[in-house]
Amino acid sequence: MDEYVGWFASAATMLAAMMTAANLGSRITGWGFVVFTIGSIAWSAVGFITGQPSLMITNAFLFAVNLFGVWRWLGRQARYEDGSARASLNSRRKWNVSTLFSAGSFIGMKVQDQSGAAIGTVVDVMVSCNDKRIVYAVIAEGGVAGAGERLRAIQPELLDIKEEDVVCQLPFDEFCDRPEIDPENWPDNIPKANAK
Repeated sequence: MDEYVGWFASAATMLAAMMTAANLGSRITGWGFVVFTIGSIAWSAVGFITGQPSLMITNAFLFAVNLFGVWRWLGRQARYEDGSARASLNSRRKWNVSTLFSAGSFIGMKVQDQSGAAIGTVVDVMVSCNDKRIVYAVIAEGGVAGAGERLRAIQPELLDIKEEDVVCQLPFDEFCDRPEIDPENWPDNIPKANAK
């Protein structure tokens, strides 16, 4: 019996770790914490069946931490994302207001060129404190699961934000001609797109 429960606990923990590490949005992360919670219950059962109080106590603590993760990602964060998505959708339906998008949703969006060729993923955006404008976006290109990727800074004037992705006005080859930036030392500014 304890062997089956142990294998179930292991499988739940591994699945939950993959779901949360993938960073595929608040709902997937939240469901990852649900699976973690189930795993911690199973590990507590293993501790009880095999007479290991330290395993039971550790997983009782992890149970509470995982419940907090469920609340944070499936409750609080999911509501915030729903609110920003609704504001964005409503702004698209009205002609007399600017179309809105969530800055948080910008990070992680896929970037393609105008022909539809994949370029990369938005890693972050840098905003000026003085005039509250986006100075540049950092786009990761290449690599596998974040290893070996190359970062490039690009001006917001060269990016068109769509509902599900970002379209770069530069063809992929021109984008790749841009200088790479050091992952640990980003520029403090880049020239505007129309500067020669």
